[in-house]
Amino acid sequence: MRKSWVLWLLATFITLASAVYQRMTGPTYPARGTVKVGGIEVKYRLIRTHGSGDAEVTVAAPQPIAGTLSWKRNKTQDPWTYLEMQRVGDSLIAMLPEQPPAGKLAYRVILQKDGERVTLGGSPHVIRFKGDVPIFVLHPHIVAMFVAMLFSARAGLELFRHNRSTSLLWPTFILLTIGGMILGPIVQKYAFGAYWTGFPFGTDLTDNKTAIAWILWGLAAWRRSPWLIALAAIGTFAVYLIPHSMFGSELKYE
Repeated sequence: MRKSWVLWLLATFITLASAVYQRMTGPTYPARGTVKVGGIEVKYRLIRTHGSGDAEVTVAAPQPIAGTLSWKRNKTQDPWTYLEMQRVGDSLIAMLPEQPPAGKLAYRVILQKDGERVTLGGSPHVIRFKGDVPIFVLHPHIVAMFVAMLFSARAGLELFRHNRSTSLLWPTFILLTIGGMILGPIVQKYAFGAYWTGFPFGTDLTDNKTAIAWILWGLAAWRRSPWLIALAAIGTFAVYLIPHSMFGSELKYE
């Protein structure tokens, strides 16, 4: 019994660590950094994903630092649009215009003081817009995918026990089916206007990695083979480490 709880704790740690890593390394995680402008240190956090409405870009920069926001539609020949950022207290604020679901803007924040100009992050940042997803769809999707990863890790660790159990094989596969293959496309449709943008219709790694994990656990649940269980557990852990939203849906403006 004690060993079983140890394995559950270890599986929980693996699941939490992979979820945090996936989110923090993805292209929608805020870009962070620190720069010096005219001798003043500025820490910034620039958003790279947004829902409905205009997106607010805020930089905490004390006076007398001024700022300019420039943007254009991503992967287009559009000219850059420049906006003077407005000061509100110790922050500089400007708005990026709302885009259709999966639309992306490339943008830069340029800070100025005493003739010195600094572009935050150097190269342009990219923000992707998305539609609003109802919580009655989004929350069950998140819970199902999290528990599926937990069960996957626990089922894989079970292989190290002398008396192995295969009771988690079908629950893992069913959770991946509900969370990844049913609710996942519905979330995708609400957010980006398409049910599936992975293979063979696109390059969305989130869709592709979900399909891989689902197939692996389907085979493991069917055959109950130790090597297939190990392959499914290791494969699921590997695909969960792929940053979230890599090569995700993108509106083609042309």
